[in-house]
Amino acid sequence: MSHIEQERGRDYEDTAPGDEHLDGYEASEDVGTYLIGLGLATLLTLVSFFIARTTLVWEPSIPIALAVLAIAQMGVHLVFFLHITTGPDNVNNVLALAFGVLIVLLVIVGSLWIIGHMNHNMMPMDQIMQMQS
Repeated sequence: MSHIEQERGRDYEDTAPGDEHLDGYEASEDVGTYLIGLGLATLLTLVSFFIARTTLVWEPSIPIALAVLAIAQMGVHLVFFLHITTGPDNVNNVLALAFGVLIVLLVIVGSLWIIGHMNHNMMPMDQIMQMQS
């Protein structure tokens, strides 16, 4: 018997995630967290629509403001809905998120590189026309 099994005691039974008994756990704590996240997400969305449609904001700064609000929106979703934090018990979640971001960045950078070099690698139009005739 391992050390962990000895600490859990003889009455320990293997349970599926979500089926374990949580002493002192209140569902209202999670609901409160989700409601705060919903409020922040709604506020950020409304502010984004306001900035995009108003003339009160300096026009060249609108894309930057929308990008900042989008990043804030992603942060709200990660923390309040996906519960990804920097705590010691969330190391795997943070690593999975970082790997996902790396893959997305590689796809975006690779696509931009291919698109940028496509014109250089293509045959000029006059040579294509000569081949067709």
